[in-house]
Amino acid sequence: MMAYWPHIYLLIFILLLWGLEKLFPNFMARLEENLLVLVISSIMCVSFGQVIARYGFNSGWSAALEFNTIAFSWLILLGMSYGIKTGIHLGVDIVLNRVPRPAAKALSMLGALAAMMYGLILLDSTWVAAMGVDVKGGAIEYWAKMYKINIGAEELRYPEFFQQMFDVKPRVQRWLLLVILPIGLSLLVYRSWQAFLAILFNKRSMLISAHEAQDLVEENKGVLKD
Repeated sequence: MMAYWPHIYLLIFILLLWGLEKLFPNFMARLEENLLVLVISSIMCVSFGQVIARYGFNSGWSAALEFNTIAFSWLILLGMSYGIKTGIHLGVDIVLNRVPRPAAKALSMLGALAAMMYGLILLDSTWVAAMGVDVKGGAIEYWAKMYKINIGAEELRYPEFFQQMFDVKPRVQRWLLLVILPIGLSLLVYRSWQAFLAILFNKRSMLISAHEAQDLVEENKGVLKD
């Protein structure tokens, strides 16, 4: 049972997220968007601050590169599920627009299932290995290993007041930085399943954003004339 405790916590997280989105849909949507904005803003601020510090004061933050690398990974892993949720992932829809509507719906559902399977395989490949496929590991196993050995990051350090207040080691634990890996992939699985159901019950037509560039051209056709 102890080996599966991360799975249980992830399931609780998804169930809690589902319940909160049912009760407070607008608040949860803004919360997710604000989190993404916060991550992007932190990357921009650190990058801009490094330029000013380096060229203006010949100094800088030694952990800036590591921070931006980790923040960018958070942005990608959170953005994958957010893109599926909002339908803003770009894709090639030429086939979907050429086949009959039932076939397009079936293909869109297949795409949602493929995205869900992709997330499940990356999250934990144990179930794939059980079918005789030569694979092992996954995000949950990797994160659990980092949690067990409890090593720190290369450069990221807790502020001194934080170290003294909570009596922690100087370096930020790597498992804390990598927690977004299982969370992000579980969100990808959850959002893909939501998209599958939405397409099944005709609440959305496809998984990807269709004709985004064409729609933008049509909306702004008369801008230059004005």
